[in-house]
Amino acid sequence: MDWPATGSFFIYALAGLICLGGLAMSCLSLSGTWAVLLATGLLAWLRWPEFPGIGTGVVFLLLCIAVEVLEAIAGAWGVQKRGGSKAAGWAALGGGFLGMILGNFIPIPILGPLIGMLAGSFACAFLVEHSKMKKADHAAHVAFGAVLARLGVIFLKIGATLAMITALMIGMMLG
Repeated sequence: MDWPATGSFFIYALAGLICLGGLAMSCLSLSGTWAVLLATGLLAWLRWPEFPGIGTGVVFLLLCIAVEVLEAIAGAWGVQKRGGSKAAGWAALGGGFLGMILGNFIPIPILGPLIGMLAGSFACAFLVEHSKMKKADHAAHVAFGAVLARLGVIFLKIGATLAMITALMIGMMLG
């Protein structure tokens, strides 16, 4: 048995599975970009000094950080863009996290946490904004902004993860 070839195959397969897991994580609004960065690190270690190398890892690291920063400000931005308070923005963020955890009890595989996250973001932003303004239509308008921002972040994460995976695959084929 050719152990070096077997080991290389195992690392390529592991990196591919990590990338697929990262894509699945991004679809659930988790940080799948970090998983692709991990796969990039494994492949850089295996193929050193060829592609992906340190440069690709640094670019991917910066992209991961940028996605996290955008996620952190997106909920508050979505709420405030629709005339809501900073407190409602923070409530949307916390409600989304709590909803994602509680969404695991929704008997719809994979989509349960996503539904819970969106519902939690909406509910908490609505409650905070309604308690301040006492206007249900305004609170719903603001809370819907939190949901739209959350969905935007999910699409951002999916897009960034797919772009990283695509760049990694193309670089591996060409390199």
